[in-house]
Amino acid sequence: MTVASPLPYSDNEIQALRARFDNAGQGHVFNFYDSINEDEKAELLKQLMKIDVENLNKIYDKAIEGAANALHSQQGNSLQPLSTEVFDSVLKQDPTQLKEWETLGLEKIAEGKVAVILMAGGQGTRLGSSDPKGCYNINLPSGKSLFQLQAERILKVQELTQRYRRDGQDVIIPWYIMTSGPTNKRTFDFFTKNNFFGLKKENVIFFEQGTLPCLTMDGKIILESKSKVAIAPDGNGGIYKALQEKGVISDLKRRGVEYSHCYCVDNCLARVADPIFIGYCVSKGTDCGVKVVGKAAPEEPVGVVCVRNGKYGVVEYSEISEETAHERHPDGSLKYNAANIANHFFSTAFLERVPTFQAELEYHIAKKKIKYTDLETGEQITPKANSGMKLECFVFDVFPYAQNMSVLEVERHEEFSPLKNAPGTGADCPETSRRDVVAQHVRFIEKAGGKVMRTTDDYTELMFEISPVVSYSGEGIEHIVKGKTVKTPATIETLDDLIRVTC
Repeated sequence: MTVASPLPYSDNEIQALRARFDNAGQGHVFNFYDSINEDEKAELLKQLMKIDVENLNKIYDKAIEGAANALHSQQGNSLQPLSTEVFDSVLKQDPTQLKEWETLGLEKIAEGKVAVILMAGGQGTRLGSSDPKGCYNINLPSGKSLFQLQAERILKVQELTQRYRRDGQDVIIPWYIMTSGPTNKRTFDFFTKNNFFGLKKENVIFFEQGTLPCLTMDGKIILESKSKVAIAPDGNGGIYKALQEKGVISDLKRRGVEYSHCYCVDNCLARVADPIFIGYCVSKGTDCGVKVVGKAAPEEPVGVVCVRNGKYGVVEYSEISEETAHERHPDGSLKYNAANIANHFFSTAFLERVPTFQAELEYHIAKKKIKYTDLETGEQITPKANSGMKLECFVFDVFPYAQNMSVLEVERHEEFSPLKNAPGTGADCPETSRRDVVAQHVRFIEKAGGKVMRTTDDYTELMFEISPVVSYSGEGIEHIVKGKTVKTPATIETLDDLIRVTC
């Protein structure tokens, strides 16, 4: 009896594939093909069939050229700060203007013209977790994950906009969540286990970003094992290609969505579907917008949104000279002060237009310790130093192509607290994220005219939290807390909870 081969391709297809990789100078991926079993061959072939090897070589060449040009031209960059025509700040705006922006944003959300896009492809590796970063619990009193905090903010905005809905139908903010290969299933399972945190399942849409093979420093595809190519997500800028290929753009148009708020999962203070930001961008006719915060100091190691060689972009701190970083306006403010926080606004028309300039976008080189298989011995090596590169594109790489750019500065302590580092690090870590959320909730009470009873001023220790479904940004609680004191410990999930702990 003849056993059918598990190979999914014919001999002619396999020969043609080998010839393609040979001609592209990447034939080494077949080094061990004849020595591995049929299942392993099938695994390798499926991977290789998905790789556009000729385009991969072009991406590598362009990335190398771009890195060399950037290094060569750092001193020659013509940098200019953002003009007042494209830059505004909530810190300096009249409350009446902020209210106008907020109302316009709420109206557009109520009309079903706004969606939220979340970049959530990363794992919590640096946090000591193999789970998707959005599943991470920053040890708030409630134990809520980042995903839950963000879902509850969407629920609250839907509630706040309901009175603007003229036909009486429920307000819906569709939530598109970009995952990656390692996080896709676990993210979906996490949402399913938690009943989508109260959101309707059909309005939470998951889509997977693309991947690229990892390369050696001289551009050769790395074999992780004899039958597997080492791959990595293509960076948060891979969102644009994924939006097209995974049908998200089509779904936005089907739903009548004209604007999207796009942000990164690791910011515990992100104001998801922020009506002020949305209203601001819509009022300006923006096709591509970005939130920024003021730099903490001239030497803070953050990318800055500015104009380089006549085009909008993000300039990394390493590309700005110390002298330039310290330049100031006549009023004393830093000229290059707009720190990028990966928080964006896009018109659907702009997202549709990205493919017209997609080929011009550069990939950036990230040197990494990448596990590889020795091509001579077949031994798998776990390197102690950088052994190769991942090629990534960044979400801000599209800025130079914006026809109507807008930049809005927001308060750092209200909207930006990234989770990047392991517990105990002391900066951008779970403890600082928890601290910043709790401190914000204390401010909500104080701004509403109340006080929070506490035995410590250390917000990493204070047991106090207000659910986003109670208050999105401090609204709706003044009638309860004004002139009164809120007792702690308190985890406030409803207005009734707030009433019970207020005296």
